[in-house]
Amino acid sequence: MLSHCFCSAPRCWSQLRHEAEKRERERRRKRKKRKSKAKPNGKKPVAEEKKVYLEPEYTKSRITDFGFKELVVLPREIDLNEWLASNTTTFFHHVNLQYSTISEFCTGEACQTMAVCNTQYYWYDERGKKVKCTAPQYVDFVMSSVQKLVTDEDVFPTKYGREFPSSFESLVKKICKYLFHVLAHIYSSHFKETLALELHGHLNTLYVHFILFAREFNLLDPKETAVMDDLTEVLCGGGGGGGGGDGAGGVVGAQNHVKER
Repeated sequence: MLSHCFCSAPRCWSQLRHEAEKRERERRRKRKKRKSKAKPNGKKPVAEEKKVYLEPEYTKSRITDFGFKELVVLPREIDLNEWLASNTTTFFHHVNLQYSTISEFCTGEACQTMAVCNTQYYWYDERGKKVKCTAPQYVDFVMSSVQKLVTDEDVFPTKYGREFPSSFESLVKKICKYLFHVLAHIYSSHFKETLALELHGHLNTLYVHFILFAREFNLLDPKETAVMDDLTEVLCGGGGGGGGGDGAGGVVGAQNHVKER
């Protein structure tokens, strides 16, 4: 009887080990299956952050109820280039001022890339070389380049008798594209700080005026503004800006590229 127990023991342990290995294989299979459904690297996808700037209590905030659709129309007896130059320069100063209110929060550590929702912008220098930069560096490139243009008498003439260059409209389109990137970044990454400063009404008003002006003269490519179409729909009653590509020319020889993540 004792002999029989010792003789059957190896078979019992072998069977137990086989069953344990089978259960372990099954656990690994289920674990692997769960990982394959997760993104990326086995991690659950991060939920998209709520867009606070789309909440009705904030989108209705303005500093004026003036009809911007009428304001942006080219006045009679005013030269088109003069109108574009005057408004573009004004928008540059206002966007620069709006950004300055949150610049202390837009640091290289907080904004390691120039990102807007699921879109990231890259800066290319005069030689076409891609420059890796943080959001504050990108904005500095934008403001420096545009400042150089709007103060150049050969591009933005202010003296009587001076003519605008043939590439003027394409340069205005590039400037507007850069300014849009800055406005979009403020909404996407710094709207909470803007709220805390109670400047969201100013930001909304500036955005509406800028977008409606760009639409009126086809200064922004709809593909460029698509990243903020939800906001544009709420504030301006429609999708991105009018047609028109970049055309010839460039802002201080630089180009901007957009990469979808």
